[in-house]
Amino acid sequence: MNSNTLVQATKKIPLQNTLTPLLDSCKNIRQLKQIQAQIIKEETLTSHESSIANSKLVSFCALSPNGNLNYAKLIFNRLQYPTTFTWNSLIRGFSSSKTPLESISLYLSMLQKSFQPNNYTFPFVVKACTESSMIRYGVLVHNHVIKFGLEYDSYILSSLIHMYSNGKDLDTAQLLFDKCSDRDVVSWNSMIDGCVKCGSMEQAKAIFKRMVCRDVISWNIMINGYAMLGNIEEAMNLFNEMPKRNVVSWNSMLAGYAKCGDVEGARRIFLEMPKKDVISWNTMLACFAQSGLSDEALVLFDEMKSVGVMPTEATVVSLLSACAHLGALDQGERLHRFVNSQKISINTVLGTALVDMYARCGNISKASNVFCSIEYKDVLAWNTIISGMAMHGYAEEADRLFKEMQEEGVNPDDMTFGAILSAYSHAGMVEEGKRLLACMSKKYGIEPKVEHYGCIIDLLSRAALFEEAVELIETMPVEPNSNAWGALLGGCRIHGNINVGEHVGKHLLNLQPHHSGRHVLLSNIYAAAKRWDDATEVRKLMKTKNVAKVPGVSTIELKGIVHRFVASDQTHSDSIRIYEKLTEISARLKSVGGYLPDTNQVLFDIEEEEKEHALTIHSERLAIAFGILELRQEEVIRVVKNLRVCRDCHDVTKLISKVYKREIIVRDRNRFHHFSEGKCSCKDYW
Repeated sequence: MNSNTLVQATKKIPLQNTLTPLLDSCKNIRQLKQIQAQIIKEETLTSHESSIANSKLVSFCALSPNGNLNYAKLIFNRLQYPTTFTWNSLIRGFSSSKTPLESISLYLSMLQKSFQPNNYTFPFVVKACTESSMIRYGVLVHNHVIKFGLEYDSYILSSLIHMYSNGKDLDTAQLLFDKCSDRDVVSWNSMIDGCVKCGSMEQAKAIFKRMVCRDVISWNIMINGYAMLGNIEEAMNLFNEMPKRNVVSWNSMLAGYAKCGDVEGARRIFLEMPKKDVISWNTMLACFAQSGLSDEALVLFDEMKSVGVMPTEATVVSLLSACAHLGALDQGERLHRFVNSQKISINTVLGTALVDMYARCGNISKASNVFCSIEYKDVLAWNTIISGMAMHGYAEEADRLFKEMQEEGVNPDDMTFGAILSAYSHAGMVEEGKRLLACMSKKYGIEPKVEHYGCIIDLLSRAALFEEAVELIETMPVEPNSNAWGALLGGCRIHGNINVGEHVGKHLLNLQPHHSGRHVLLSNIYAAAKRWDDATEVRKLMKTKNVAKVPGVSTIELKGIVHRFVASDQTHSDSIRIYEKLTEISARLKSVGGYLPDTNQVLFDIEEEEKEHALTIHSERLAIAFGILELRQEEVIRVVKNLRVCRDCHDVTKLISKVYKREIIVRDRNRFHHFSEGKCSCKDYW
């Protein structure tokens, strides 16, 4: 029976007798408004009875899952005779909402209007102080508790213990705990939880051992504490000792393994779980996504849906991260459609994840559209869109957004400056980059970190300003890290600066003796200078130290399936067709486009013909050939490569876009390249 039917059926019965079943039948705000309208029209009610009926309505709206806090407040403000019960209902409702400060404001109003708070008021006011990190105000509320003679109430004490420990004031929390003459399990758990959150596991362990009656929550708090601090062994010992486990116990262990990056340990716990809830699935999905196992995350998502577990916002955020890593735009768009079909609210966190996915999957215009639709844009949202613009080479747009975020009252953080400096680096905006670095501390109050200096070193090196780059790396106020030196080495490789490159390369090999990329880059610098013996020595050094070169891998997504290619790859089921297409492409580019292979990019002392063949089988060319075979003419070919695109492949892709009239987007290790009509968005500066 819906509320309309129930209202009609109970018209002749006094409203105060039918209000509870009416409210229980409510499912939405429209039905609540109908009930309020009936209360207003009810002629048999005295003003006092009407106030009681409205108070019940306020309580329902504030506390029921089918209620509405804003509507509860609206009704409350119209009440002639609010009661302490009504105040408490509204304070309690807001204390658990996204706006707990409303509870504190209501409490102040309650005092100003001479209503006396009771033992049901304070636990939720204290909770609101905790949730909104208003600990200083919570201390004032604690004084009020003492003033009203409620300092020994167990529920109030538990909430105060939780507040102080959450604010890392364990001494006060312990003092209150020791004063508890009637300690209930809530007080014990609040104290243990506080110690755990402060990282004081020894203190938590001591309190836990003193407990006479350990309920399962106490065990879970301890297990979670050890697991989150990375002490998996101690967590597992407690887990094995538990007299009874629930899904929270299993989830705590699962989260612990995930936090430590132990994918196999997490997988083992996940598979052993007798019962899984949505948190279990989300944790395992996040573990896969954060460990770079994006394919496994997407497979697990399909399994999750097949067993009837409804994905949540957290599920989608993890999966969007996986799609972003793979460059799997089709699957990312499918997730976005799923969010819309399930009417999942796109808040700041989810909106930012969508922006990141679209930007890293090559659709920066869609990323921009989603960004504009986010109602509340925090600094992370701004950083994400600025980083996206930087990756795509839109430095001017990144600069505009940087100014706009400040106009909107959002202060940039150190990540913002990293993003905008990266944008300047990709665009060769040397003066702008140097100016921004110089004013970071004075204008914005942010001391440049090694990452920011690294961006400027990269900017100067790309622009072949090696004297300035070397001077900066030698005089910067923080110790340059391997990335800063690596940026300088990368510039030497681009511009063939053997003198600086040799010195920097050798220094990097001492800093990172097992980093394959540093060895390869130095070897390539030698090879480009035709110093074959030196190049060979570096390669021999790699073999001696068992340092394996990271293979170039390119991926392309077709109909939601990600296809992988490596150089000379013949493992794909369509290899014969792909290589036939490559042969056709090479011949056509030579005859129509005038293509001549840049064999200087093949850094081995071999014959020219062999070099030309080596270039034609680079992984991105295999992926592009497959895309031409499988995608319609109007569809964009999107390729993701884990390494920097070589100059010859870059030139070839420009020609393919012109000769075959195709739009091609390639994401390499550093940035995006949008190829169309024989041109690239990077303007050959990357």
